[in-house]
Amino acid sequence: MFCAHLSLVNFRNYARLELDLSPGVSVVVGDNAQGKSNLLEALYFLATTKSFRATSDRELIHWHSLGTELAYARLVARIVRAPGQLKLEAVIREDGRLNGGEPAGTPVVSKRLKLNDVPRRALEVVGAVNVVMFSPQDIELVDGPPVARRRYLDVTISQVDSRYIRTLAHYNKVLLQRNHLLRQVRERRAHVDQLFAWDHELIAAGAHLIQQRQATLALLGELAQDVHRHLTGRQEALEIIYRSSVDLASAEMGPSPSLEAVQGAFRTRLRAAQAREVMAGVSILGPHRDDLAFLVDGRDMNVFGSRGQQRTVALALKLAEAEFLRQRTAEQPILLLDDVLSELDEPRRRHVLAAIAPQQQVIFTATDLAPFDDEFLERATIYRVQEGALEMLRDRASGSFAR
Repeated sequence: MFCAHLSLVNFRNYARLELDLSPGVSVVVGDNAQGKSNLLEALYFLATTKSFRATSDRELIHWHSLGTELAYARLVARIVRAPGQLKLEAVIREDGRLNGGEPAGTPVVSKRLKLNDVPRRALEVVGAVNVVMFSPQDIELVDGPPVARRRYLDVTISQVDSRYIRTLAHYNKVLLQRNHLLRQVRERRAHVDQLFAWDHELIAAGAHLIQQRQATLALLGELAQDVHRHLTGRQEALEIIYRSSVDLASAEMGPSPSLEAVQGAFRTRLRAAQAREVMAGVSILGPHRDDLAFLVDGRDMNVFGSRGQQRTVALALKLAEAEFLRQRTAEQPILLLDDVLSELDEPRRRHVLAAIAPQQQVIFTATDLAPFDDEFLERATIYRVQEGALEMLRDRASGSFAR
């Protein structure tokens, strides 16, 4: 699969962009803060309906249009897949209404999605196109907070499993309602017996999420271990562990417990924790509290890994993710690599470049072309970006390129 055309209006620092993309390798060069990462963010947003760095969708709207009648951003991509072409569209709009009606409030922002010109919900759009995004900030997957690792796993699985994303959406709604009820029970405005129905829903949805996460990690772990050995040139053993708040290990259920076994363990733990949850006023057990651990030769990289080791583990995970998506969809995902090579030494650069499959769409960003060898650049389309304007420096079919 590949993105054949990308259209942006008022997205980040792109006032307007119409870009045809080749199915192979593209390299976008430019100074910092010119729009390189924004280009990748646009494709990632269309694929996942979320930004990989913005805290609010409002940040995606071009600053010059905020507060005006034209306060919106529009993203459109034409995607080519084996079954045929798709059109993805997202419109982010500042509606102008203020929260609470106060002039000093925050503007309300809406997001509307379309697939082939038909309005769709986010859970119906995710998976239409598969992307793998890697940036230097992804070291947070190893050394950052658990929420970053949970989000990564949810996005990865949701791209290939529509049931998972629907279950995740349902789980989050149940969690919100259950937490509200727990606070009411704590304040003696509701009876503890009212938790029973929400417990049932939490266990049913949560157990499915846990089981699918474990199954996915089993595959990702095998793939990442092979990639990690190539990247390091050493026979180090990389292991990815799923740490569940439900404490499946103590239930002696093995590495691949059945759905019924996970539900049983969840139910038992939830009953035992009821008093603590009421006191806290929040749900303290479930996939929303789970975490991952990356072990190299038995050492937790979050605690004992150097920056270089953590970066290598994160890169191995992302390259493994690309292969995982290929195996699940029978198509190569789009690779989005944001200023990655500058952070790697020469052997790791070579491995990343060698991992690119023929005709796989890959978009690199870089501040200059120094990290790329001449042979690689000969088969790439090269662009320069400056202040949100993109200029093609070399089409891959046009011959040699002078640096």
